[in-house]
Amino acid sequence: MAQWFKNSFIVAVLTTILTVLTDALAAYPLARMEFRGRKVLLVAILATFLMPYELLIVPLFLGLSKLGIMNSYFSPIVPALANAFGVFLFTQFFQTIPRELEEAATIDGCSRLGFFWRIPMPLSRPVIVTLTILTFVGSWNSFLWPLIVSNSDTTRTLPVGLATLVGGLGMSMQQGVVMASAVTATLPALLVFLLLQRYFIQGIATSGMKG
Repeated sequence: MAQWFKNSFIVAVLTTILTVLTDALAAYPLARMEFRGRKVLLVAILATFLMPYELLIVPLFLGLSKLGIMNSYFSPIVPALANAFGVFLFTQFFQTIPRELEEAATIDGCSRLGFFWRIPMPLSRPVIVTLTILTFVGSWNSFLWPLIVSNSDTTRTLPVGLATLVGGLGMSMQQGVVMASAVTATLPALLVFLLLQRYFIQGIATSGMKG
């Protein structure tokens, strides 16, 4: 179980960090830059909300198999590196930042990427925390995809490991072990939410604003 716990922690932390960075970088041009097809692209990204995740399992499995990263830490991380909800949150927030700040930074010789790291990202802490909570909890509790791509204890995450524990030992014989393991599995996600809930509420409220 210690190995499963370690695997889940590594996968959840890496998924969270990379997802926040990817979504922020994708949202910035959609919110701050003018280019042909920008609104169409944003609508297309948001339309992925309507696509069932189960529809993507086979293409993702085949793609990761060709890349040779099955049964590794990368297999549960790569498909979750970006999501439409995170892009939407960052886009809504970035639109509230006055353009005068960007114009002043440009006059002072700051590049667009430099402005991105110095102004929008520090100001978007509530959005970052919101996405961090949702991504971490979602990754920590993910079951179906890790079950498909992990077939050994070296890469198996905690939810999948617990299911194996129940199937292997039998609920009637090891109820105490299973219940204690389930409680332990919920603690990290619960702790993350309790520590960051104040910023979570603020981030949800902020994402509804539009400048």
